Amino acid sequence: MRPGAESVRRLRAAVGAVAILAGVAVPGRAVAEPSPAPAPATPVCELGDRRLAEISGMVATDDGFVMMNDGADDEARRRIFFLDSACAVARAVPYPSRPRDTEDLAVGADGTIWVGDIGDNDRTRQTIAVWRLAPGADRPVLYRMSYPDGAHDAEALLVTGDGRPVIVTKYSAVLYTPSTALRPGATVPLTRVGQVRLPATTTSNPFGGLGRSSVTGAATASDGRRVVLRTYADAFEFDVTGGDVITALTTGTPRITALPDEPQGESISYSRDGRSLFTVSEAAVAGTRPVILRYPLAEPAPAASPGAPTPSAGTADDRHRTAGRVGTAVVAAGGLGLAVLVGGLVVVTRSRRAGRR
Repeated sequence: MRPGAESVRRLRAAVGAVAILAGVAVPGRAVAEPSPAPAPATPVCELGDRRLAEISGMVATDDGFVMMNDGADDEARRRIFFLDSACAVARAVPYPSRPRDTEDLAVGADGTIWVGDIGDNDRTRQTIAVWRLAPGADRPVLYRMSYPDGAHDAEALLVTGDGRPVIVTKYSAVLYTPSTALRPGATVPLTRVGQVRLPATTTSNPFGGLGRSSVTGAATASDGRRVVLRTYADAFEFDVTGGDVITALTTGTPRITALPDEPQGESISYSRDGRSLFTVSEAAVAGTRPVILRYPLAEPAPAASPGAPTPSAGTADDRHRTAGRVGTAVVAAGGLGLAVLVGGLVVVTRSRRAGRR
């Protein structure tokens, strides 16, 4: 692509992100609160395989990890990589056709690996997709979907216990699920089912305020009782009751684990025992290789007794009106700064990727 066209494309992505943030994401953010004290991260292993150069999704398995890159120009990188516990690649499964922009991984209750082909920096895609790799299979199967309200950029994928994918958009944390069962060779409409209101934090990260609100990955605990969303700065863990992931995300209050100063954190997974979170950055510090990090999790607070009173959170409309008033003030005070942050993040992210290709 010519430099002029590239510049126009990046500018269009930045402007689109500003519009989304100003209209949807900012009103849902609470007033910033102090970040939690970060749990010490423990390095697990370094990724030495040069094919893993743009890691955008990861799940932990009983004997290692599964990873994939962001959509890569290099054909050798367009694989689903199975790693052992020392981060050595043991198997690499190719796609039967070229994916567009793979951004996250999830694992179903039956061990099926789901690849979220859901990235769309320019918001120009007519359809998005998921790839399903059944246990023991040597090729994933493609399923296409379409949004009901125009294109969105997304980097986070969850799968419910009954095998339903949940897509979380990057800048607005809106949730979409298929309206009917997925079918190979067909495009299934998506339905908007809610929006996540992540609390604001002050965790240090390379992208500042926008990095603390951009949803870049998601994961489900192996027992299905917890889900986590991550940004470039923090992990937000929600308790799930009765398998209802949507209600957990739209009404729950998350526990926060700070993930400070990861170079470009876009992947997250629970450990198989559910006691830790694993993360890995898409990019590494210059001259180094990406490293998987382990963050220990605090024990969830005990559940209230059945007869204990529960503070009222107000109706959904009350919460929406309150969030809207807060968001309006934030937008009025910081619109210009927000635009600069959005443009900077999008351009820097795309430039990093371009520089590696």
